[in-house]
Formats: sequence, structure tokens, C-alpha cells
Amino acid sequence: MTQQKTILRALAGETLDTPPIWMMRQAGRYLPEYKATRAQAGDFLSLCYNPELAAEVTLQPIRRYGFDAAILFADILLLPQALGADLWFVTGEGPRLSTITSADELAQLKPVEAIHDTLNPVYETVKILSQELPKETTLIGFAGAPWTVATYMIAGQGTPDQGPAHALKAENRAVFQGIMHRITEGTIAYLSKQIEAGAEVVKLFDSWAGSLQGEDFTEFSIKPMQRITAALKEKHPGIPVIAFPRGAGERYPGVHAATGADCVAVDDGIDAAWAAEHVQVDGCVQGNLKSSHMVTGGQDLVTETRRICDAFSKGPHIFNLGHGITPDANPDNVQLMIDTVRGG
Repeated sequence: MTQQKTILRALAGETLDTPPIWMMRQAGRYLPEYKATRAQAGDFLSLCYNPELAAEVTLQPIRRYGFDAAILFADILLLPQALGADLWFVTGEGPRLSTITSADELAQLKPVEAIHDTLNPVYETVKILSQELPKETTLIGFAGAPWTVATYMIAGQGTPDQGPAHALKAENRAVFQGIMHRITEGTIAYLSKQIEAGAEVVKLFDSWAGSLQGEDFTEFSIKPMQRITAALKEKHPGIPVIAFPRGAGERYPGVHAATGADCVAVDDGIDAAWAAEHVQVDGCVQGNLKSSHMVTGGQDLVTETRRICDAFSKGPHIFNLGHGITPDANPDNVQLMIDTVRGG
């Protein structure tokens, strides 16, 4: 049955008449059932670390929409927490972390072998999902890519320009590289455990890759993803990997080969026809509808969805948004998007 799953077929390079579809952040605040389960959990982190409830919110969009894949409900900042950073969420503002900016603070992080004590509930969630998902639905595990996770660990929160991470990279290269190495090795261990628990695909989210310039893009976005991909494929032969260097722009071509990923997810900052010509030639692509269409809906949503499907129709394609769905999205527009992809 595994080889019949449409997403796995696309990841293996097959061109399908109808592209498989899932959606970044498909389990989230735009769904009333998610809000109810989160309220039951008490807070966001409690939801992430409650295997039964985390599995429930992962399953909710599958029940409602019948997506071709479910993505594990978790957060990219669980790994830095497992490495020893303090993590909390401020209502209405987002995550906060204790900062790592010096050699002493780096030395106080836990060894990679210790992360599983914190992350075991996540692996339990994966095990539940591997049993409860419909047999045709692919289970995707994920982690933040090292550069993006590092920007949060260095700044202690999200920033508009990732300035603190860029500054540390320039001013204390040894500490910056030490943070990157610890995250990279931790990500390999984390994703490997997700795969052992039942994840059939893993995705690396480098949400802030676009802020890296020149050689830094290769050194700190591409190379860490290549290291993680190679290590996972050595340990788990055949595991498909999706790489998402968001904001890469004209640097998207060649990412398949440079990272070793089976699929490159493209954001909505590039045109689908251009991506088909320059990126899809190297393998499966995922993307790239603007998430704002999930808010506005209507004929524009239908037209743009069809345009993207047409652009990518001559090669392997997984339909998705160019970034995560936003909390103000209308659930009915998600259904309209799915009906358009599947109905033409």
C-alpha cells in the first residue's frame, strides 16, 4: 500500500494526472475544532507535548478535507527546548527563548543524546498517527532547518530581519558555527526518531533562508540541509526528504542536487511557470499558492489554483501553499481549493 500513496509516488518522481495535496499549518487556528482542542490542552506547549491531543489536531484536517498527507503537529522550537533553552509563548506575540550568544551559553546546552527525554511525547504522537491515519494518507514528520532555528535561539524570538543571528555570525563565527552544529546534529537525531516512530516523509523548514546572502546561503542553509538529508538517508534508506529554503528566489534552481532532497518546496515569491522550467526539471516540486487566497477565496482562488496546476502538470508536483495558512483563513476556501485541484 505504501507505494500506492500519491505523495510518495510524486516524491519518487512520478507525474500524476491530479497532484496530491496537503497544506502547511493545515492543523491550526483557522479550524474551530483545533481551537476547541487547544483550549482543552490549556496552552500551546501542553498541546504539543500531549500525544493524544496532538494526534487529534493532526487528524482533524484529514477528517474534514481528506488531504493526501498529514503533517505531525509540533513546533520547530521544541528542539532548542530539548537542547536546554527555556521556551515559552506570549499570548498574541509568539514564542520566547532564553538566548544563546556566548561560548559559555553554548557549553551549557545539553548533548544531542539527551534530547529524547524531552521529545519522547512527539514520537508517541507519531506512533499514534501511524496507526490512526487512513491507509492512503502519508504521514510527514518535520523539523526547522538549522539556520532558522538558530535565528530564534540567538535572538530569543522571531525578528523581522534575523539581525541578531547575522550579527553573531559576523562577530563570533566560532560560537555561531557551534550553535549551528549542535542544531544540525540534534535535527538528525530528532528526525531519525520520527522516522522510526512511523513518519514516511520528513520536511526541513528553512523559513528564513532568504535573508542569507552570497556564500552564507550555501554555507548555512544548503549545507546543513544536505548534511541532515545525507545522514537520514544513510540511516533510513529510501526516506523521502522535502527541503524548503523559503525566500530563495532565483537561487531555487539546483537545490535538489545541492541538498539531496527528493522535493523542493517553493514559496509564492516565484512564478510557477518559471519554477517548472528551472526547478521542477530536477525533481518533484511542492507549492506555491499564496496563502492570502485562503482568506479571500472566490474566482481568483480558482483561477490561480488552476494556473499553478497547469504550470506544474508536466512533472512531479505536490500542491501546497507558498507558506502556512493564516488564522484568518476561511475553512470553506480550503475546500474550494481542494475541489479545484481535484476537479479541474
